Order: sequence, then structure tokens, then C-alpha cells
Amino acid sequence: MGQGGSLSGVDLIAFITSDPLRLWIFQMSIIVMVGQLLSLCLGKIKQPKVVAEILGGILLGPTAMGRIPGFTKHIFPAQSLPSLSLVANIGICLFLFIVGLETDANIITRNARSSLGIALSTVALSFGLGAAISVPLYHNFIGPPVEFMYFMLFTGASFSITSFPVLCRILTALKLLDTTVGVTVLSAGVCNGVICWTMLALAVALVNGTSGLTVLWILMTSVVFITFLMWPVRIALLRLARFTGTLENGPTIFFMIVIMIVLWTCAFFTDVVGISAIFGAFLTGVIVPREGTLVVPLTEKLEDMVTIVFLPLYFTLSGLNTDFGLLNNGITWGFTIAIISLDFAGKIGVCTIATRISGMSWRQSSTVGLLMSCKGPVELIILNIGLSTGILTRRVFSMFVLEALVLTIITTPLVSILYPPERRVRALAGYISRCSTRDGDENMDDRQSSMAEDQPWRSHFTVVLDEFDMSGMLVATQLALPSPLVPTSQETEICVDALRLVEMSDRNSDTMKSPAVDTLIRTDPVLGDFRTFGELNEIRVSLSLSIVPCEDMSKTISDHATQHASELILLQWSPPSSISGDATNDPCSPHSTRIESNLFDGPTDTGNPAAAIHSQFVRRILAESNTDIALFVNPGTSLSGTGPGSARHIFFPFFGGPDDRLALEFVVQLCSNPGISATVVRLSKSGTEHVAAQWPSIVRPEAEDSCETRYNGMPIQSTVVMLNISYGQTRFESETADTIIWEQYFDSHSSYDIHPSIRVALSRITFSEHSSSKPLHSAIQQVLTCKPVLVVVGRSHRLGSNNLTQELEDILKERGRMGQDDSRSTVGDAATAFIASGCATAVAVLQAANVSADFNGGDV
Repeated sequence: MGQGGSLSGVDLIAFITSDPLRLWIFQMSIIVMVGQLLSLCLGKIKQPKVVAEILGGILLGPTAMGRIPGFTKHIFPAQSLPSLSLVANIGICLFLFIVGLETDANIITRNARSSLGIALSTVALSFGLGAAISVPLYHNFIGPPVEFMYFMLFTGASFSITSFPVLCRILTALKLLDTTVGVTVLSAGVCNGVICWTMLALAVALVNGTSGLTVLWILMTSVVFITFLMWPVRIALLRLARFTGTLENGPTIFFMIVIMIVLWTCAFFTDVVGISAIFGAFLTGVIVPREGTLVVPLTEKLEDMVTIVFLPLYFTLSGLNTDFGLLNNGITWGFTIAIISLDFAGKIGVCTIATRISGMSWRQSSTVGLLMSCKGPVELIILNIGLSTGILTRRVFSMFVLEALVLTIITTPLVSILYPPERRVRALAGYISRCSTRDGDENMDDRQSSMAEDQPWRSHFTVVLDEFDMSGMLVATQLALPSPLVPTSQETEICVDALRLVEMSDRNSDTMKSPAVDTLIRTDPVLGDFRTFGELNEIRVSLSLSIVPCEDMSKTISDHATQHASELILLQWSPPSSISGDATNDPCSPHSTRIESNLFDGPTDTGNPAAAIHSQFVRRILAESNTDIALFVNPGTSLSGTGPGSARHIFFPFFGGPDDRLALEFVVQLCSNPGISATVVRLSKSGTEHVAAQWPSIVRPEAEDSCETRYNGMPIQSTVVMLNISYGQTRFESETADTIIWEQYFDSHSSYDIHPSIRVALSRITFSEHSSSKPLHSAIQQVLTCKPVLVVVGRSHRLGSNNLTQELEDILKERGRMGQDDSRSTVGDAATAFIASGCATAVAVLQAANVSADFNGGDV
């Protein structure tokens, strides 16, 4: 029986009829290993994983490794193929079930006008081209006893099909899902799939029918069965999902059991009546209720096993039947090239014209044509059905497999060349918003101008919500908003854009989330909490959800803030200690809860890799954003005080530079709230004199017809908005700008044109100047004295009058935290000093727009 193991001296992988598992495990290991190795290589050129799996199956077949003497006989003996085929066909049924889940009728209805036209024209012309070339193919390679009509149907279906699963993977890899091209291709691909599967079912029915009456019986039975599935069964599944709580909490075990029973029942019925088991599996996926996002978790439960185990098995079986060595003469290669050329040219030509008629540009239309020419596993399924029914010979089968492989491989590089990122047009995203619809660019400029005249404070914010704890972000948002006691006009009403980021992987389930973004916005718990926060605080909240790859998240945030004319981006940085640990035992901590200084344990802290990834994410945002940013480090509940009338105190050390000038304006806005006061200290090194403002070109003119620059209504010469005082300025100019803004706030009682609300806010701020040989040490001591709930700092001081880097190194030496630059490059020198010393409950780090990435020695 071969159960003696390695000690018995028998062949370990010899096929045993009564126990085929051992050889099956060995076969599975080789198949998965070859596929994964090829996937790693082809992934470098953004080829979908399915290409590697198809190539792996071909390499394991007679085309390559099968030519090694004894390889096929020993590894894939003919006796083992039935068990391998059984598992592979079970897997292909599950795969078609997932394809059915991806076939969402809502995608078609939202873009019915363009998608139906593109899909129908593509299928019609492609089928015609396939039927045309089937004539010479039949006479040269097929012939009797195969009926020409059957061969023509399979050839036409093969030409017409577009592989929707691979199409989704390519759109994800090329970041086209949220473009007009991506939306059009997705909807057209769904339509194409439905039409082609219907056509293929007809072809299989014709092949399996022994007479015209039998074919009619098969077709009528299929129609009745599909009708039964689409109405009674679908309604029953929907009620079951509601009864079991599946719609709210994801698929329950009982619901999954019912779905599997329906799946295999439908597969059995369609196989019995003469269509194929895969059609029953596909129909089961189609009838699963689309309410909520049920299909997404259902796909997540199945896709890993299907894509890792079952699909590679199927592709290997297909590869064992593929022998490119049969393409051994000129006429065979001539027909192969003709098949590839006709299919490619036909798809591109008709799709380009149909899409151009619908209103897209020639570049976009050509891109749609390229994407629709993509083949993949779906065509292989059609070809394998044709081979198993005897319609195709192995030579013709190999010709069409090569065609499918070539068209799938060339899709990604050609689309990348024809439709580069700078040429792409983003589709309108779905937003659930309590804010009014935004106007065009010109109206937005007028709106911002009126806001600057009527409202001295920032009133439009973008709040970034990610996977980390958002409780501190709610507190920070409430703190940053102007006081509700300050009157605002209708045009300047406070509005917060909450952007929820969801990482997109290469999973099919992630691809399925994009069309359901509106539903996800309504059901996402994080956005739900923020919606409640807005309602409780009577704030207009706009909720947005973006599903993008990890590397595109920072660019998404920057683009979102720009498109929505946000004046400030609010971020939260979660150092390692905020996730695991506290610093209640810090000897120099005046508060019971502190930011843990062990966040300096290193940029590659193995104890908390999630925090290190989050730090990289924050640095990318800081490097790419064109909008002012406020980064809150570990904001706790202490920021909200102990009650409605509780006083909260802020400390701000003003060292100078563009970020500090922005931070000063931010502190003034915070103090518009009656419950907030602040201590602002201008710090300088001993022996350093401030540069007097002696340049008339940058001093605020007094004449009415002057070219006065005003920032949000404040007559301040701030580099945040002035073009002549920018990041390209000299050190002398930067110190002059620091002096001007400081003196205008410090001597606010002598200025008569300051907005009344600013004057009230300044009355809650204590200004002072302090010179020290160690300004950072002095600032830390003052924090320990005044015990603020929040320390506000600028991120970069490179252009200020004081270089803090050397003093920070001394502080880190004192704390034993030398050699760690990850946190310094994230929050800057001043914030690093406060955090490392353990003297701050929370820190807000401000960065002005368009700041250079090269500062503080940090590399962002």
C-alpha cells in the first residue's frame, strides 16, 4: 500500500490509486512554487499575477519541462490527472462564483449609455472576426466530424470575451480605477462578460444537444432556471441575510452554509441539463444580494484559497494540454499571428470608435480599446471547454492559448505608454456631504476672496482619518475650529472635509470596494463617528472615502485638500508609546500622562512596526502637500478640559521661520475660543539681535490704494501668503519677516485696523521675549512651569535666526536617545525636544505650504 514511508525504500512520490494524496501534495507544491517565483519576476513590470500562473502551467507542460525525459511521467502521470482535474474543476467553479460576485448590475445601470454600446459593438465585431477566421481554421486544422457551426461559436466566443477579473487587476495596478477610463472599462467589462457567458452557454447547449429538440429543451430549461434564481431564490437569500444579521456584521456561518449549498446545487443542475457546472456557479454569484457591501466580505472569505491553490491547478492542467511545439510550420504560425492581430485590432478599433462617439478623447478611447482586448483565465476556461468537448484540437488549442497570453501581457505596458498619469482624468468621486456643493474654480476663488474679507480665521479644514485611533483626532479637530461664539457669515461657515483612507491591495475584494464607495461611506464606523461628531458640534461635515494603494495615500490627501480648497490639513501622528505603553513614571513629568519618550527607540522598532509605517506615511504627506498642515502628536482627552467652563492653556515658543509664523497665526486662532489662553515666548540665543523692519517694500503700507497683502483679513506680513517673503528668501529677509509679524501682534493695541475678533483673541495671549544660550532648554523649563495642555511648534526652523540642531543633540544625549533620526525627521527639532524631555502632554506641529523636504537633517 506504500504506507511504509521513506524507510520502506519505495518511491516517495509514486502514484498510488488508493492513496493519491501524497503525489497531489507534491504536485501542488511545485505548481505554487513555480507560479510564485514567476509572479515575483513579472510583478516588477506590473504584470497581473494570472500571467505568471498561466506561464507556470505552460512551463510545467510539454512546451518546456515536459521535454525533460521522465518529468511528465514521474511528476504528472496520466493516472494522477483525474484527481488533479477534480480539484481544479472545484476551484474553477469557486472562481466563477467570485466572478459572479464581481458582476454588479449597478455598475451597468450607472453607465448604461456608454457601457452597453461599447460592449455590444465589441461583441458583435469580435464575434464576426472570429467567425470569419474560423472558416480557414476549420478547413486546415479541424474538419469533420466536428460541426463547423460549433467550432465557429467557440471561436467567436473566444474572440469576444474580455477577462473581467484580470481587467480589474490591471486597473488596480495602473491606478486607473478612479479615472473616467477605469469607470467606463469596468462597466463595459461587466456587460461584455454577461453577453459572452450567455453566448457560451448557448454554444455548449448546442454541442451537448443530440437534436434540435434537445437543444430547445436545454435552452428553455435554462431560462426557467435562471428566472427562478433571479427572483424567488435571490429574494430568499436577501431575507436570510437580513434575518441572520449578515448585512450588518458580515456573512455568518449559517449564511455561508446556505450559499455553498445553493452554489453546488446550481452547478449540479446546470451540468445535468447540458450546460456546464461553471455556469451554475457563476449564476449563484450573480444572485447574491448587493445590499450593503455583502459581496466584499464574502469574496474575502474565498479568494485566497481560490487564487493560491485552485486557479494555479487549473492553469497547470491547461498548460499540460498546451504544446507550443505543435506550432512547427509556417501555416500554423501564420494563422496564430492572424488570430492575435485580428482579435487585437478588432477590439481596439471598435472600442475606440464606440467610446469616441460617447464623448471621450481619442487617447482615452484608445486606452479603453486596449484594456478591453485583455484576455486571461476566462478565455482559457472557454478553450478548455472546447478541448474537452472535442471541438478544438491540441494544435488549435495551443494557438489560442498563445493568443490569450500575448494579449494579456501587452495590455499593461501599452496602456502605461498611451495613458500616462499626467494625461489621466479622474472620475467624480461619490461624497456624502452636509456641505453645499462646491462651485467651479472661478467661483471658488471669489468665495475665498470674500472669506478673507469677512472672516479672519481659517474655516475650511481637511481631517485625515486612517486606521489608527481617531479619538484624539476628534479632540484636535474641535480644538482647531474657530470659536462658535465668533460670528460668521453664511459664506464663511465652518466646514470640515473628513477623508477616510482605505488601503487597496491586489485582492479582488478591494477592487470590488471602489464601485461601492457610496455605501462604504454610509456604513464605515470611523466616518459614522465623525458624522456624529459634526452633528453634536453643529459643524458642516463632508465625508469622503478613498480606496487607494498605500504609496498613493499621501498624494490623495494633497489632491483632496487642493480640490476642496482646504486652508489647513489636520493630521494625527501616533508614536509607538501611544499604541503600547505610557510614561506615567517619567520623573520630570508634571502631568499624569505623557508622550512616551521611548518613541525614539528607532525608526525600525521591531516592537511596533505599525508606528514606523505610520511615521513614513506622515512624512510623505508633509513632503508632498501644497496646503498648510497641523500635525497633532498624541492629543489626549486633556485637550478638551474637564468641563464646559474649563480653562486650557497653550504654550508656543517662537524661534522664527515660515513654519513658526504659521504656528503663531494658529495659536491666535485657537485663542479665539474663550476657554483657551496662551503663552507665547520669542526665544533667541544670547548675543543675537533681532533685525529691525527697515524695508519699506515689506512693511505694511498705510495708504488705501497700496498693494497691501492681507491674510484671512489680518494685515500681517506673513510668509504663508506673501510672495516676496517665501522659502527662497535669504536668512536676513526671514528674520525681518519674523520681526514684522511679531511686532504687529505684540503691539496690537496700537493698530486700529485689526479685526475685532483678532483683538479679543490677542487679549488672551501673554507675549514675552527671552534670550538664552540654550533656548530649547529654556522653553522646556517654561513648559514645566506653566503646565500647558498643548505645546504648539513650527516643524522647520532652518530659515529662522536660531539653529536648534546642536542643542537638540545635547538634549538627546542627556536623555540617552542619540542616533535616532526617524522622529526628528517627522516632527522637527523643537517638537522632538519637547517629546524627548517628557514635558508635554500633547504637541501640535505646524508646517507651512510648499515647504522644502530638506530640513533639520531629516530626509522625508
